[in-house]
Amino acid sequence: MSKLRNPTPNSEPIRDRSAPRFPGGPVADPAGSHHERRIRSFQPRRSRVTTGQEDALKRLWPVWGFEIDGHGVLDLEEMFDGLPVVLEIGFGMGEATAQMGADSPGTGILAVDVHTPGQGNLLGLAERNGLSNIRVANGDAIILLREMLPPRSLEGLRVYFPDPWPKKRHHKRRLIQPEFLTLAARCLKPGAVLHCATDWEPYAEQMLEVLSAHPEFENTRDDGGFAPRPAFRPLTRFEGQGLDKGHRVNDLLFRRVARDAPLDQHEHDQQEQDPQEQDPQG
Repeated sequence: MSKLRNPTPNSEPIRDRSAPRFPGGPVADPAGSHHERRIRSFQPRRSRVTTGQEDALKRLWPVWGFEIDGHGVLDLEEMFDGLPVVLEIGFGMGEATAQMGADSPGTGILAVDVHTPGQGNLLGLAERNGLSNIRVANGDAIILLREMLPPRSLEGLRVYFPDPWPKKRHHKRRLIQPEFLTLAARCLKPGAVLHCATDWEPYAEQMLEVLSAHPEFENTRDDGGFAPRPAFRPLTRFEGQGLDKGHRVNDLLFRRVARDAPLDQHEHDQQEQDPQEQDPQG
C-alpha cells in the first residue's frame, strides 16, 4: 500500500514513489537498490492512468503481471503452460502485442515495460480478447535477461521502436549494444530470432552494424541488410504516424547461431540437476 506523509497540516499528501500506484499493482523500482548503478536505456514515465487501465491493474496484475526483482529464476514452462515463449521488450500501449497474441495463441508472450498506463492497457486488452498467452512484466529487461531467465529458454526476442536516444551524448543509453546482445544470446535457443524495428535511421544503421559484428547472431537476409516488415508484426498507430511524416521503418531479423562454447555456470548447474535433459541444439 502507498505510504503517505504530511509535511505540514495544509499541504497535499506526498506519495512514496517507490510504492505501487494502485493496491496490488506494479511498483516503481522492483529490483531496488541492491543491483548495481548503471546507465539505463529507459526512463519511466508517470503519465495519466485511465479508469479502465486502473481497474485492469488492480484486478489483473496479481494474475498476469509480475515484478522484475532479480530474485529467482522464472519457470516459463509453468508460467505459460508449456507454450514456447517470445520475449518482447517495450510494448508501449500494448495494441501490437495483443494482436500478435491473438494471431498466435500457441505462443506465449512475455511483455516487458515500465509504462504504467501501457501495462494496464495491455492487461485490459488481454482480458477482453481472452488472451491467456500474455504475461506482463514490470522493470528492467537487463535484470530479467541476466538473472531471471534460464539459458536457452526463449523462442524469440522482439524489440520494436526502442527509444533512439538521438543526441550523440545519449547514444550510450541505446538498448542494442554488444553487451545486451550477449545477454540475449544466452537466453535464446539456437535458431531463435531477434527481431528489431525502428523508424530512426541512424539507430537502424547502428543496430545493423552491432548485430552483424556479434559472433552469436547471423542476419536472416542473404544480402546482409534490412528485412521487409514481416506479416506477423502489426502496423502500430505509432508506426503509422511516423510513416505519414515520411519516416522510413527498418526491420532487422537476426538468428541466434548454434555454438560449441562451454556452458556458463548457470547452464552447468542446470544440467547437473537434470543429467537426462537433452541438449537443445540436438
